[in-house]
Amino acid sequence: MDVKRQTRIGTLLREWRLRRRLSQLDLALLAETSTRHLSCVETGRSHPSRTMVLRLSTALDVPLRERNTLLVAAGYAPEYRESGLDDETMASVRSALDMMLTSHEPYPAVVVDRYWNVLTGNRAMSVLMDGIPAALLEPRPNVYRLVLHPDGLSARLANPDEVRALFLERLASQTNATGDAELRALYEEVRGYPLPAGGRGAGAADEKAARPGPIQVPLRIRTPFGELSLFGTMATFGAPADVTLSEMAIELFYPLDEFTARTLRALAAA
Repeated sequence: MDVKRQTRIGTLLREWRLRRRLSQLDLALLAETSTRHLSCVETGRSHPSRTMVLRLSTALDVPLRERNTLLVAAGYAPEYRESGLDDETMASVRSALDMMLTSHEPYPAVVVDRYWNVLTGNRAMSVLMDGIPAALLEPRPNVYRLVLHPDGLSARLANPDEVRALFLERLASQTNATGDAELRALYEEVRGYPLPAGGRGAGAADEKAARPGPIQVPLRIRTPFGELSLFGTMATFGAPADVTLSEMAIELFYPLDEFTARTLRALAAA
């Protein structure tokens, strides 16, 4: 059993090192250990201490969930707890989220987990969710399905091909960085979605699309009130010690032009 455990933890650490495109020397320097010891750990000839597993995990920028996996594979107890968002210990986090979402109105904001499932959002998100069929909202809305599915927001985008390329690139990068099988499955699913019927959206002849701006690919949404242009920023919690918190992100949308800002303010007032 000990030999199998040593081989298992060594194999996992090697996979993470290769995923980060580091040599054994690179990783040894980052973790302040020797290449000889690292080589012995990877080949199963040496068993790493709990401290060494954590040092290597930090040097490899391994997510907290996977750090627990590495510790268990090495025969140690997990280091990081995984709390539910409704737990009493997360009360301050919920308060912070509520404050961020509410204060961001009249502009949309949404909280997502590691797999881009929507945990909560503010009232202004109704601008983006309008007309989304119930099938895409159950059992839990997913940002990538909501945006890229031909029956979702993609059908109302003036630039669906550009948004599709951007979203797929972002998801592929996250999948490659984490090696997560569920993210890979999500990527393969949404990559197979066709563009909505009616063409590929704005092209070079579109004067507005060709106009230079600070954001390369905004969300250009057709609404009954006119075309709204939004761009997003991502916020995360600093130095999390909880798996749930480390995997949570807040996406905040901002207007790209005065017409969008004025329209969102008017909708909120109404």
